[in-house]
Amino acid sequence: MFETLKRDIQVVKERDPACRGALEVIICYPGFHILYIHRAAHWLWRHGLRLLARMLSQFGRAVTGIEIHPGAKIGPGFFIDHGMGVVIGETSEIGENVTLYHGVTLGGTSWKKEKRHPTIGNNVVIGAGAKILGPFKVGDNSKIGSGSVVVNEVPPNSVVVGVPGRVTYRDGQRVAGIDLEQHELPDPVAKAIECILDRMHHLEHDVNSLKKEHKEEHTEVVADI
Repeated sequence: MFETLKRDIQVVKERDPACRGALEVIICYPGFHILYIHRAAHWLWRHGLRLLARMLSQFGRAVTGIEIHPGAKIGPGFFIDHGMGVVIGETSEIGENVTLYHGVTLGGTSWKKEKRHPTIGNNVVIGAGAKILGPFKVGDNSKIGSGSVVVNEVPPNSVVVGVPGRVTYRDGQRVAGIDLEQHELPDPVAKAIECILDRMHHLEHDVNSLKKEHKEEHTEVVADI
């Protein structure tokens, strides 16, 4: 138990530069609090005490602002930074060393009693306000940009940004490690607009050239007359 507590505190200290010590983590971090509440609720859920499990998870929601269904499966090294507004659905599965920021939703797109929430691989970072909707997998070592809406499978080592989310790669290389460089994520929408503007400049140049040729031809005809 103490090894688990030590590991959970170390995870926070590694991923939040504002953290000043173990006591601060234990007292002040809602992402840390909800993790232990969820573990207790998940134990109750697995042992058939489902109403008690739901009551405990709702207590955790009231205290922390983070809603995790007791049926969700969460691996070691999990960290929710700030946490307010995070929602994790019943059939969600989260791997090892996953980081979520505030406003993240791991949601479903079906009312059927089946697997309807996402599976998050190992070493995944999901930015603030991102929505992952559906029973697909987000591959290992991937990043989801802040505010993205992801509705399709994400391959491993990918970066996803935009609405709807689009898979991109940073310099064609694997996205490695856990960091906060959300501002460095590529923006495919901005790139598309840039291409459109570039094409418009070329078309304007072509139109001006045609106008110039037409004017010269018209001048020659007038001179001949």
